[in-house]
Amino acid sequence: MCDEILENHPELARDGQPTLRQRLEISNEAVTEMAVEASRSCVKAWGRPFAAITHLVYVSSSEARFPSGDLHLARALRLNPDVSRVMLSFAGCSGGVAGLRIAKDITENNPGSRVLLATSETTIVGFRPPNPDRPYDLVGAALFGDGAGAAVLGTDPIPGTETPMFELSLAIQQYLPDTDKTIQGELTEEGISFLLGRELPLVIEDHIEAFCKKLAMEGARGESHDVNYNDMFWAIHPGGPAILNKVESRLRLCPDKLNASRQALRDYGNASSNTIIYVLENIIEESRKKKESGESDREWGLILAFGPGITFEGIVARNRMV
Repeated sequence: MCDEILENHPELARDGQPTLRQRLEISNEAVTEMAVEASRSCVKAWGRPFAAITHLVYVSSSEARFPSGDLHLARALRLNPDVSRVMLSFAGCSGGVAGLRIAKDITENNPGSRVLLATSETTIVGFRPPNPDRPYDLVGAALFGDGAGAAVLGTDPIPGTETPMFELSLAIQQYLPDTDKTIQGELTEEGISFLLGRELPLVIEDHIEAFCKKLAMEGARGESHDVNYNDMFWAIHPGGPAILNKVESRLRLCPDKLNASRQALRDYGNASSNTIIYVLENIIEESRKKKESGESDREWGLILAFGPGITFEGIVARNRMV
């Protein structure tokens, strides 16, 4: 929350004020602007024109309107009117990996397609003014951040024109029964009322090993074999330091395995659906540096995120930079 917004909307700094309309007016515009900037940067790096985009998957838990944000983004980017669009709303921290999963399914079922995945989030909808009776709000203000991300997905890359970074081999989703109250949020007259249960890191710790074994087993097409998690790269949505610490401990990972996630958390905070894009960018940069210095890197790894439900999203991926 910046001074300019508070100067224009002083009611946001007062408890009990019906400010949902003002919050959504600010957020709806902001998330589109950020998604446009991220998408333009991504497509420029990709090297092909926007006219080559056939599908759009847009992820945001920070807006609510009709038409939905995917149409506003498509129009702002001047995508073809016949571009097929998917909007993922209120998927929270697992939204980025869910978007990758859906984009993967689209590309595999539409030969020659190119899917633009865009994510964009802002914290203004859930901002709460300081209150001594709610010290936990300060934790949320320090942990969560704004931002946007983008990626282009497709099959059969064009030699000399498209440079693949990752190959998404297999994706699964799973929710944990009776955990739906651990991550809660609802739209109220004062914005989104958001609550994270203190037990969240422990719940993830209790279930992460079984989920990763299932993901690795399905990735190996049912063949039973021992998995050494330290022989893989790890792209985990950094929901917070406690979650990363619990995953690292339960899977007995070497300290450097979650460097990409920890760096993203330091640099951007938990930016909800965007953050996995930042983590993957860090892995790409790490791979480039290792390649230049002649060091070996891990070819296969897992992309993971945890969101409301509690929902686990997981992808078996191959690092094409190796």
